Amino acid sequence: MIRKLLIANRGEIACRIARTASQMQIETLAIASAADWQAMHVLACDDVVHLGGNTPMESYLRGSDIIAAGQARGADAIHPGYGFLSEDPDFAQAVLDAGLIWVGPPPSAIRAMGLKDSAKTLMENAKVPVVPGYHQADQSLDVLKQAALNIGYPILIKAVAGGGGKGMRLVEQASDFEAHLISAQSEAQGAFGNAQVLIEKFVPNPRHIEIQVFGDGQKTIHLYERDCSLQRRHQKVVEEAPAPDMPYTVRNAMGLAAVRAAEAIGYSSAGTVEFIVDGSGPLTTDSFFFMEMNTRLQVEHPVTEEILGLDLVAWQLRVAAGESLPKVQSDIVAKGHSIEARLYAEDPQVEFLPSIGTLHHLSFGPGLRVETGVGTGDEVGPFYDPLIAKLIATGPDRETALQRLLRGLKLTQIAGVKTNRDFLIVLLGHPAFIAGKFDTGLISRDLGVLTEVATPSPEDWALAALAAMELPDQPQAVALQGFSNFTPLRRQVTLLCQDQTKNIQVTLQGANAVVDVDGENVSLQRSATGWCAAGGVQVPVVLGAGKVYLFMAQTLVFDCLNQLDRRASIESDGLIIAPMPGLVREVFCFAGQIVAEGDPIVVLEAMKMQHTLRATEAGRVQQLNVTKNTQVDGGQVIAVIITKTEEG
Repeated sequence: MIRKLLIANRGEIACRIARTASQMQIETLAIASAADWQAMHVLACDDVVHLGGNTPMESYLRGSDIIAAGQARGADAIHPGYGFLSEDPDFAQAVLDAGLIWVGPPPSAIRAMGLKDSAKTLMENAKVPVVPGYHQADQSLDVLKQAALNIGYPILIKAVAGGGGKGMRLVEQASDFEAHLISAQSEAQGAFGNAQVLIEKFVPNPRHIEIQVFGDGQKTIHLYERDCSLQRRHQKVVEEAPAPDMPYTVRNAMGLAAVRAAEAIGYSSAGTVEFIVDGSGPLTTDSFFFMEMNTRLQVEHPVTEEILGLDLVAWQLRVAAGESLPKVQSDIVAKGHSIEARLYAEDPQVEFLPSIGTLHHLSFGPGLRVETGVGTGDEVGPFYDPLIAKLIATGPDRETALQRLLRGLKLTQIAGVKTNRDFLIVLLGHPAFIAGKFDTGLISRDLGVLTEVATPSPEDWALAALAAMELPDQPQAVALQGFSNFTPLRRQVTLLCQDQTKNIQVTLQGANAVVDVDGENVSLQRSATGWCAAGGVQVPVVLGAGKVYLFMAQTLVFDCLNQLDRRASIESDGLIIAPMPGLVREVFCFAGQIVAEGDPIVVLEAMKMQHTLRATEAGRVQQLNVTKNTQVDGGQVIAVIITKTEEG
């Protein structure tokens, strides 16, 4: 058995691996960048090696230094988690060459599935159904154009290396092909160092269903499927197991195809064979096609563990140590249903742009399995994926699991960064998802509804105003310092929410308050747990860093403005500002150019994703402060656009 395990990763997956290793009496060794020197995954391990640096290239991608650190600290095995070095066959081989145990598939298997074009050829030979497409070496524009025409639009352009939706573009008509190709190649080159792409037929109403496989180098079994169809920009948002409306015959056919795929490359450890499924009608044995194989543990593995009662990390560690698979196919029986939602620090109102800042308050709802790598007081920085947590709910059936997840999300409270919490609540309540009748296009089709913001009511403003006054927790009048129990006292509170500023008058007498919001009086009473309307439901309220957070089905955030220290505001209209540190990948304009509202100005690469910053109004580019490959800081002015009115 493994004695000391180096976990070559960070965040929630490093915490997850450390938990199982500790239960198995295996000592754990963490690695940490400068930004992560006191991160949760560091505290979860027995020992730590500080790599220095902040970016992945300076820390978590330093393969040779990681191996050397493991040898120096007495580790006899390395688990890569997912992301970073997990699917790097050269790193896997270097671990083995150093005399350490590699907790993962053989380097040859990783290499075989590392490029989508060669993997598809391999799968065709293994009699695994493959999406019709072009995956040859000739990457000339004319050849790729003709291939797209031969396949028939709509088509997908996909980077042959990597994953996560990077380097992937949907093209619906021939006239758009060249522009999308250039964009996909640029993104693929930046993300993977390989601009090569393949072309494949776009499957109508596609569902993304994947099969969890596990091998020990001698035999392979499948561990049911997961439906990962709820995606945004090809990034998974919600996953569940088993897949809704999955007939036994289709599950069996997909499982056998996935096993053939794994056995074709002599697979060992955990892996996932991903299929694209034609969701335009009932699932059949000829409606699914191989997409790719992820030769690692997947982000969404907890839902499989929940319905099967297994610990896949424990399986990985035992197989890596030379043991055989602990179960055979006939032992694998699913019970119940499990759903996972990915909770991110991102702003759904601004194209899901990652949000950085301090988590002043973090509390997860009850009844959930929580996989996280952060806690209250931690920073969500600009260097890594902005995942806060994976929230998993399990029940005897899909309806119960869904209701538990919704309840847990609604009772989850996060202050300090913008999040997709409210978006997830609306998404999980979408009629198509509730009915189990959805495909990968659901989010993009209904994005407006899914990101709609609730307008604060007068009662919301009143509750926020009382929270902003920072009164003591005790309800007794004597505890309300500076307020009289006999003579009503008044105070003005100025709040900003959704671009609206209100001067709110609070009249307080003992445990009662009358709050004037735009001439409407709101009466509130103080209880032992806070303020609420008479007979009303208590709304959780958190005050942190000059903001008030009201947690309901939607989170309302109010900025507390200090009337005694008002500074002149800076007019931001017309300014294109970097929302966080990043690298300018593309520049679409020049000084003096006329642009329309919504025109792209630059593409900023930050936190593993590319984000297009657009003109907020029509005008002329008066100033352009960056060029391609410029590194910018958060808050830096990238461009200035002036309107015709401003020009005089």
